Amino acid sequence: MAAAIARSRRAAIQKEAAGIRMRCQRERLDTEQTAAEIRRALPEVQQLEAWRLALGWSRSVTITQVKAQYVADGLLPRSLSDPMLCRWEHDPGERPDREYTVMLCRAYGATPAQLGLGFEQVFPERELSAVIRYGRPETDTCSAGAREMVVHMTTAAGLPAVRESLQLALLADPHGSIEVAELADAAVEHYALTYPKHPAYLLFEEVRAARTLLTDCLITGHVPEQVAGGLHRNVGWLSALMGNLAFHLDDHTGARAHLATATAYGTRTDDARLTAWALGAQSMVARAENRYETALSYAERAVAQAPAGLPRAQAHAWAQLTSLAGLGREQEADTALAAAARELEADAVGFAPGRFGFDSAEYTLHQAESAIALGHHNRARAAAETSIASTAVATPGWAAAALVLAQAEAPTQPTDAAQRALDVLARVPAARLRSTSRARLARLDQALTGVSATGVRDLHERVRVLVPLIDNHGNAST
Repeated sequence: MAAAIARSRRAAIQKEAAGIRMRCQRERLDTEQTAAEIRRALPEVQQLEAWRLALGWSRSVTITQVKAQYVADGLLPRSLSDPMLCRWEHDPGERPDREYTVMLCRAYGATPAQLGLGFEQVFPERELSAVIRYGRPETDTCSAGAREMVVHMTTAAGLPAVRESLQLALLADPHGSIEVAELADAAVEHYALTYPKHPAYLLFEEVRAARTLLTDCLITGHVPEQVAGGLHRNVGWLSALMGNLAFHLDDHTGARAHLATATAYGTRTDDARLTAWALGAQSMVARAENRYETALSYAERAVAQAPAGLPRAQAHAWAQLTSLAGLGREQEADTALAAAARELEADAVGFAPGRFGFDSAEYTLHQAESAIALGHHNRARAAAETSIASTAVATPGWAAAALVLAQAEAPTQPTDAAQRALDVLARVPAARLRSTSRARLARLDQALTGVSATGVRDLHERVRVLVPLIDNHGNAST
């Protein structure tokens, strides 16, 4: 009976905290302010747990994010479990050691003091930025030197190291093993979590190399039955990543091929989440080609396959809503948007990290872009501003939201629209400017054609001379 009461209370706390977090998002409060609001309303919640609830993370998401900090450093993750994190959150006598504290702070983007973990004597204030923010180049507190160090670590060393570890494991077990399957899971997770940190062409090469290693293993026909299913599933997820990367490199035919493969492997392995995500991505490609009826067909299949909660919210917003808006079917688009909101509210986590995840920033981005398609520019501005507030400056998500906001501003505030787009071009190198952002820039440039406003001529020239992602010889811009 006592256990049942405790579970009921924990569920109530999570639900109330989720409501507080959504209110704080609307008021544009930061994570620290949101955590403080949660503690005021729920005194029994300690600082460490409040910060997690303010982010909208479950313990499993936190564990995944902590593991990602180790992987980004090229290290083997230490064991971290739900019970360990639970004890740290609730038992005053249980606290993480120095190493776990560093990784928790990196994952949460917080200091030890903000998490109630102490260790100020171990981490002098002058060193906190370098110690805690290392691995998070998108944060404003990270120095330019630290940014360079992180990019070098995660690109020049981190990516090849993951592939090399998988290769070494397969040399030890050429026909696969449970350990190889677990390493393949970790590789997929690493690529998904660090997706925004790398130029698309570079990540594509590494993902393809990892998939080739698994494919060569499976081709032998000697993979143990208990391992083969997991490897087939990982081939599917790697194919999904390749499809998305090909799309961001403006290779639509390649994207369709890779995503069709991912759908097939999702179906074969009964991985509904993989199937739904790959179908959603195929809908995205079809929309980019103005094949909206085809896009809607893929979207409806994605919604039907997607598990409840965040995956279904993503299918509704990313695929169904945007396809319906492109077709001008406003009432049905509003229904899809409401369905996505319900799934988000019903999900206890409310956030999933990485390329395959979904969050409020992406939700409001799709809302804004769909509003533009339907001619509601004021509504689009509000949603795009909300999306920008939830993203880090100069990241792909920020660039997307900023350019959507510029499109919404173009009819009535052309100077603001042009300056906003020029700011994106100043902050994001050409090699990291995805095809989706380039397409938004092209639409904005077209919308401003013939408009006499400050910055419009400069924007036109910048768009005209923008270095292509891939040149006529197949070389990527660097």
